[in-house]
Amino acid sequence: MIEASLTGRRAFILENTRLQAPPHTPELALHLADEITPIWKLTEEALAEIGLPPPFWAFAWAGGQALARYVLDNPEIVAGKRVIDFASGSGLVAIAAMKAGAASVLAADIDVFCEAAIGLNAAANGVSITFTEVDLLDAPPPAADVLLAGDICYERPMAQAVMAWLGQGRAAGASVLIGDPGRTYFPKDGLVKLAEYQVPTTRELEDMAVKRTSVWTLP
Repeated sequence: MIEASLTGRRAFILENTRLQAPPHTPELALHLADEITPIWKLTEEALAEIGLPPPFWAFAWAGGQALARYVLDNPEIVAGKRVIDFASGSGLVAIAAMKAGAASVLAADIDVFCEAAIGLNAAANGVSITFTEVDLLDAPPPAADVLLAGDICYERPMAQAVMAWLGQGRAAGASVLIGDPGRTYFPKDGLVKLAEYQVPTTRELEDMAVKRTSVWTLP
């Protein structure tokens, strides 16, 4: 049984993950699951009871790894700026932004387990990140200089909603960076590719062990 408290969620994460470096960002450390099946089975029933999504926070997805790599290699994008990391998951991209010198990072995810995961992962990397479980898609983007989003195009309605929301942020003056490994619902039209990486992943999560993954921006 997973305790509903933040302390209980942290305990569950510590018990079922291991602190390790994502393949594409070896300078960072995250509490990640070694295998997808055990943690998915452990959380499936309990999470379903309280209406939470599967444990996406337990893995470093290809789009997030690419986006984090780009931010770390191009720190001027976020240095001294207010950053929002949308659908933050494990907090990988948010942590990369703080490591690259961001003034502040708001990590947003509707899964409250992410609050526990991001808190643990931020502490492991010596950074401080603010978290919100509010669904930011319900309103225009909060004031920010940079909007980051990795792996947000798994489903058509979500992809369309997020891209529209990011477009609002760009129109308001924020820079927008998106990490995506060419998922079905990713709209390339109107975007500019900034970089492309070969990101190691796992066949449990993806259709191949290495995913060609790109970072894009809204011009």
